[in-house]
Amino acid sequence: MKSALFVDFDNVYSGLRKLDQTIADRFARQPLEWMNWIISKLELPDHAPEGARRRVLVRRCYLNPQAYQRFRPSFNLAGFEIIDCPALTSEGKTSTDIHMVLDIIDLLQHETHYDEFIVFSADADFTPVLRKLRRWDRRTTVLAIGFPSAAYRASADLLIDQDEFVRNALGFRDEEECPAVESVAPSVNTVPDPDTVSAAARAIVEQAVKESSVAVPMAKLAAHILDAVDGMDASTWAGHGTFRGLIESWDLGSVRFTTAGGGVIYDPHRHALPTATPAANPKSPDRNVDGVIDTIRGEVARSSLPVPCSRLASLLTAQFTAIAADWNGNGSFRKFVESLDLAPLRFDWSNSGGVIFDPARPDVGTQNGSGATDWGDDREILAIATQIHEVSGAPLLRPQDYRSLFSIIEQDARSHPFDLKETGKRVRDRLREEGLGGSRLDVNWVLRGLLMRGHVFGQGHDDAMTLGTKTANNVRSLCLREQMILDKTTEAAIARWFGTSPGTTRSGQ
Repeated sequence: MKSALFVDFDNVYSGLRKLDQTIADRFARQPLEWMNWIISKLELPDHAPEGARRRVLVRRCYLNPQAYQRFRPSFNLAGFEIIDCPALTSEGKTSTDIHMVLDIIDLLQHETHYDEFIVFSADADFTPVLRKLRRWDRRTTVLAIGFPSAAYRASADLLIDQDEFVRNALGFRDEEECPAVESVAPSVNTVPDPDTVSAAARAIVEQAVKESSVAVPMAKLAAHILDAVDGMDASTWAGHGTFRGLIESWDLGSVRFTTAGGGVIYDPHRHALPTATPAANPKSPDRNVDGVIDTIRGEVARSSLPVPCSRLASLLTAQFTAIAADWNGNGSFRKFVESLDLAPLRFDWSNSGGVIFDPARPDVGTQNGSGATDWGDDREILAIATQIHEVSGAPLLRPQDYRSLFSIIEQDARSHPFDLKETGKRVRDRLREEGLGGSRLDVNWVLRGLLMRGHVFGQGHDDAMTLGTKTANNVRSLCLREQMILDKTTEAAIARWFGTSPGTTRSGQ
């Protein structure tokens, strides 16, 4: 697949710098590292040609030489064309956006048919360009640091998750979260490094095959891994889509696997190869789909809250091994379940790995597993909070959870210097210890919002009220950007949701 990459350096670097100076410098000084990740590891956008591999034929970096000349050699070594975009106004405004647009349109009509246009920028001004590329049947991939607009996100075929980019492309991983074989059952809200999760799963497989005198059933191993490896999610299998895909990603030496006999992993030097028989496999995977649908419907009916997709995937993996091996040929859990006739059940993939729920049930909330009954006296603002969540991406936590979250951040800021990664982990752990709502993703969303709004931790303004007010102001700004009208009722709901007073809507910017 022929690709062209356009990097708005000033936009990406300044966005990363608000989060962490070290991360920003890694991006600026090691472009060859994240370029290799884009080429070899980044998933392809939807509707990419079958079996395609990404070839980045054009690499262009647009930067202000007056401010960032020191980073030019790094991008030269990574094979980038560098387009100088000096400041044209006293406010520092450059011509980067117009240069990028003209170059994109030029390549769109180039005799070399570029299949994919990759844009590194959070500037919503590129939205019309993405839409034009879509009309011309080209794939678009975007990296946007911060809080890109809904229209910008929706106009891209693939939005690179900024946390994944920082973790995997830039190498800022949570080593201390590496799961051990004896780890406790996973939490659906954690986001550990896929490589370390995969390594822990591989250790279990190798140990099981080594100790067993017979071939080991894949279903048994899959269930054991899901139970033992913290962070393993049956809906993604450490980024490989299926358990089979995870196994195929390893170099296990002489160890092999087969779908015969219901699916086993074995060492041909020590184990007899099982033979599939009609009696052992009376049904093809396709004939079990009705059973899958019945299982999903039953699980949703029994639950008083939306069912996390990770839990659903684990359940299906245990009960329908043949289907779960490659999700009935769909390649991923999400594509598989979306291919099923589950109406009126609906999926929400916006947070925490996705949930499935029945919209006809009034006792069940729709997002993040937050049922309306959990909101108690605050149920009356749930509808507005849900709308704001859908528009801005703000975590749909209960007001009491937000108050606790801000209080824990305040306490942490008093005891430790701020670091986005470390602070986020400590706060998440405190939430868990106290049995409160809020995942690592939720915590990071709040912390990033504070940083992007210019908050500087450690300067004596880290009290819970100030943090709540600034978070509320960030949410207001995101809603206004998406053209959501903030009337008195909505303003009052925001103030109540984040524990601020209605009169503080513009203070503490």
